[in-house]
Amino acid sequence: MTGKLSIVATPIGNLKDITFRAIEALKTVSLIACEDTRHTKKLLSHYNIATPTTSYFEYNKIQKGEYLLKLLQEGKDIALVSDSGTPGISDPGFNIIRLAIENNIAVTVIPGPSAIIAGLVLSGMPTDSFVFEGFLAQKPGKRRKEIESLNQEKRTIVIYESPHRLLKTLKDILDIMGDRDIAIMREVTKVFEESIRSKVSEVIKHFTANPPRGEFIIAIKGKK
Repeated sequence: MTGKLSIVATPIGNLKDITFRAIEALKTVSLIACEDTRHTKKLLSHYNIATPTTSYFEYNKIQKGEYLLKLLQEGKDIALVSDSGTPGISDPGFNIIRLAIENNIAVTVIPGPSAIIAGLVLSGMPTDSFVFEGFLAQKPGKRRKEIESLNQEKRTIVIYESPHRLLKTLKDILDIMGDRDIAIMREVTKVFEESIRSKVSEVIKHFTANPPRGEFIIAIKGKK
């Protein structure tokens, strides 16, 4: 009998944002596959969970994916977690999920925190229809092409961005999309949570005067 792969959502900041079911799953599986074992062990220690962990990240996903599949085929139950939020979204979790499905392994999800949804509802932008683009390209030329491809999008656009690229991305948005309504959510659920809702030009002024820190969720109003 094969094991089960459980996709377990974990907090995006505040360690209290975890479900009873997620804690139960992390305690009872044979192994937890995580992006960064050091990061996940902080969560496990907080809830007195002693389950063994193994790293599963972008640069070992092929080799480690085969290893995890073998354990599942041997009957071991495995929990998949990301550093924060729901695994499989903008992280390598998608690969092991696909691998398990293709090999007829039972897969279930234990839902919970998601930075996309948290940022979207905080933004005040229309939520009935939206598009998520994850992280835009690091290379300037490719990033601008991606923004150009979104310029006619009528739905709310949600992206992630890191602090050292935030201003560059905002300037590209202003140049290509114009001075639209935008919302920037920083460090959601954490001590220094901040939400700014304004025009792109005003947000650029803010972060020019206040150097960006933390992780960012950006919501851009769709084209009228």
